[in-house]
Amino acid sequence: MKKLRIALGLLLCLALALSCAACGADVKPAETAAPETAPAETSETSETAEEAEENAGEPEGLEENELPIMTDAGPAPTESEHELHHVQIVIRDYGTVTLELDATAAPITVQNFLDLAGSGFYDGLTFHRIMDGFMIQGGDPLGNGTGGSGRNITGEFALNGWDNPISHKAGVISMARANPYNSASSQFFICVADSEFLDGQYAAFGWVADDESLAIVQQIAKDARPVDNNGTIPAAQQPVIESVTVLD
Repeated sequence: MKKLRIALGLLLCLALALSCAACGADVKPAETAAPETAPAETSETSETAEEAEENAGEPEGLEENELPIMTDAGPAPTESEHELHHVQIVIRDYGTVTLELDATAAPITVQNFLDLAGSGFYDGLTFHRIMDGFMIQGGDPLGNGTGGSGRNITGEFALNGWDNPISHKAGVISMARANPYNSASSQFFICVADSEFLDGQYAAFGWVADDESLAIVQQIAKDARPVDNNGTIPAAQQPVIESVTVLD
């Protein structure tokens, strides 16, 4: 009997020892899987990147002003029409650039250009801002990027609520403007290389009619010697627009 009590006591001590060992053991939590998708970029990050691209070498126009705005070029063409007008720009020492202007895509802009050309407004003006690989800009009576015709027109581009299908490819003519969407007046630019990053922000309204015309504007850009990174051409070196003639 005494031996039985001793055996039971030993078993009890062994059980207590095992219980204490279990209580002191480390228990690790189950590992959770890491998310597979990265956080979405914020709109602030996206806008900053877009602004950096948009602000790189954009055509400049008039300073902000309160000139009367041209908003109506007459009845809009029907869907079945594709109204084109042709003009010729004679540039001293370079030759004649023929352009097709699309009044279906940008009727107000085209009418404004035709009116100015028909009145002789552009004759004797210059290309004051030229950037090889980008564009040549002219049509400013002051020759420094701040002048205009005395009238502003509605900006016919997507940011201003206008469905303009013309993309800024090499040879496309478009209107320069200041920050306000409806600030374009007389200044225009012709792309010498594809510049689609301008699409939706500037009113493209036509294109060069032939390879010879494109070669002329590209040669002007190659010959230019701007004095800064903004394409500024000294007055004495600005290519002269001898005339702009409306053909039809």
